[in-house]
Amino acid sequence: MTTAIETFQQGGILAYPTEAVFGLGCDPDNNDAIEKLLSIKSRSADKGLILLAGNYSQLLPYMDESQIPQDKRLTVLSRWPDGITQLVAKAPQLSRLLTGRFNTIAVRVTSQPDVVALCNATNKPIVSTSANLSGQTPANTWQDIPNELSEKIDFIIKGKTLGFDQPSTIIDALSGDIIRS
Repeated sequence: MTTAIETFQQGGILAYPTEAVFGLGCDPDNNDAIEKLLSIKSRSADKGLILLAGNYSQLLPYMDESQIPQDKRLTVLSRWPDGITQLVAKAPQLSRLLTGRFNTIAVRVTSQPDVVALCNATNKPIVSTSANLSGQTPANTWQDIPNELSEKIDFIIKGKTLGFDQPSTIIDALSGDIIRS
C-alpha cells in the first residue's frame, strides 16, 4: 500500500486536512507534480500557490529570508502556527509555478498533525491549495471532495481539519496589510 510520504516523494497529488478546509498538494520541488495539481484544479499558474510547513526551517529554501529585517522577524514568526499565510520575498531560483506572477511566496506554518507529520518526514513544506475546482467551494472534509477531483488525486489523508471557520488570512509579512481575510 502506498503511503502519503511515498505519494509525495513520487510526484503524486495528495488531499489533506488543513486548519479549516481540505487542501490539495504535492512536492514543491517537482514541477511536473505542480503542473498536474494546477491542471486538476483548472487553476491558473499566474495565481501562485501556498507552501504549508510543519516548522519555519522547512520554508527557508523557498524564501529570501535576508529580505525580512531583523526588527520584523519576531513579528513574522509570532503569527504562527495556524491561520495566517504570509507573503515573503521568494528565493531567486523558485519556480514560477509556485509564485505565479508575484515576486513573493505565500507561506504558512501549521499545527495540523497530519500535515506536520508529512512535512517532518519529508523535511519539506507541501504545496497547498484548497480541494475544489477553481472558483468553487472548498471541501471541509475528505468526503466533501468532489468526485471529479477525488478520482484524480493519488492519496487522501483522511484526517480532520483543526476546525477553523475560514481558510487562512493572507497578509504581507512585512507591512501586515491584509490581502485576503
